[in-house]
Amino acid sequence: MSTGGSGLSIALLASNRHPIKQPFAGGLEAHVWHLARALQSRGHRVTLFAADGSDHAAAEATLRVRTFSPSATASTDSSMPERRFLADHHAYLTVMTDLSATGPTSFDIIHNHSLHYLPLAMAPALPVPMLTTLHTPPTPWLESALDISKGIGSAFVAVSRFTARSWRHVVRGVDVVPNGIDLRAWPVGPGGRDLVWFGRLTPEKGAHLAIAAARRARRRLHLAGPISDVRYFRDTIEPQLGPEAAYHGHLDQTALASLVGSCAAALATPLWDEPYGLVVAEALACGTPVAAFDRGGIPEILDSDCGRLVAPGDVEALAVGAAEAATLSRAHARARATAACGHHSMVDAYLDRYRRLIATWSSSRPGSASADPRRGAA
Repeated sequence: MSTGGSGLSIALLASNRHPIKQPFAGGLEAHVWHLARALQSRGHRVTLFAADGSDHAAAEATLRVRTFSPSATASTDSSMPERRFLADHHAYLTVMTDLSATGPTSFDIIHNHSLHYLPLAMAPALPVPMLTTLHTPPTPWLESALDISKGIGSAFVAVSRFTARSWRHVVRGVDVVPNGIDLRAWPVGPGGRDLVWFGRLTPEKGAHLAIAAARRARRRLHLAGPISDVRYFRDTIEPQLGPEAAYHGHLDQTALASLVGSCAAALATPLWDEPYGLVVAEALACGTPVAAFDRGGIPEILDSDCGRLVAPGDVEALAVGAAEAATLSRAHARARATAACGHHSMVDAYLDRYRRLIATWSSSRPGSASADPRRGAA
C-alpha cells in the first residue's frame, strides 16, 4: 500500500527492549534511528516497532509493544520461562500476528532488524514482502527459525562481507549493505594527544584492554558508553578509573562526537567478531584514526591510511598501533569514512532492494512456494 507518488509505506522492526532514541543503547538502535529518519527525509512513511519512549521524530507512527502478565497459576507452572524471554516472545508474536492481518492495507514492505526468532519463523505467513538485515553472526534461535521456514517470506542482507560469509551455511544469496552513518553528525575534530574508547561497557567489547593499552602507550584514555553489564563495570573498569582513564558516561551523539574528535586516536577492542564496527566508522568520520583488533567486519572499514589492525587480544601491539595511528592524517580518516561509511549509499541500496522485492512479490504466483523468489535459505 503506497502512500502516493513514489513514497513507500515501510514498517521497521527493531528491539522491543530498547527505545530508538539518543543516547543509543547500542549500534543497532543507532542504525535504525538513522535509517528511519533518512527514509522519511526522502518522502517515505515509516512505522516503527521498538520499545516505548522511542524518538517520535524517527517515525510517523509506531507499532505498540504489547506486554503480557501470566496468571498466578501459569507463573507457578514448571514450564514458566524467565520473564524477559516470555516478554520478548509475546511482543514479537503479537506484532507478527498483527502484521499478518493488517499488512496488505498498511505497508508495502517490512524491514526486520530484530534479533528475535519469531519474525523469521512467521515470515511465510506475511502478506507483504520482508527484508531482514543480519546484524550479528548466527545464533541458535535464528538458525532454528530458518531451519523451519527455509527462509521463505524474507530476503536477506548482511552488514558486512564477514557477516554474510558467517551465514553462508544457513542462508544463500545474502547481499551486503554496509551500515552507514550521517557524516554531518560526526564533524571532523581538532584531535589532541589523548585516546578514546566508546561503546557498550560489556566484557565482549574489551574496554579493560583499551585501558591497559593506553597505559602502555602512556596516553590518557577517555571512555564513554552505556553500562550494559553493571558487574563488569564495577569490578573491572571502575577500579582503574582516575587521572589516566576517565569515564564520561552515556553521552548523546553531539557530545560523543565532540569527545571523539578531540582525541588523537580511537581504540576498538572487540573480544568477539564484530559484524560491522560502527564505532570505527564514527571515529573516522570525526577525523580520528583507529587502532583496532583485527576481528569481524572491522578490516572492511579500516585501511593503513586511517588506522592500524593488530592481533586480537594483543595489548602490547594495540599500544604500538595506537601510537602509530595517532600520527596518521585526520583528513585521510575523514576521507575513508566519506568513501565507505556514508548513509546515503546505504539508503539507496535499501530502497533499491525494497522496490525489487515489491516488484517481484507483485509478479509472483500467490501460494507458490517453489516459485517464491524470496526463498533465502539453503
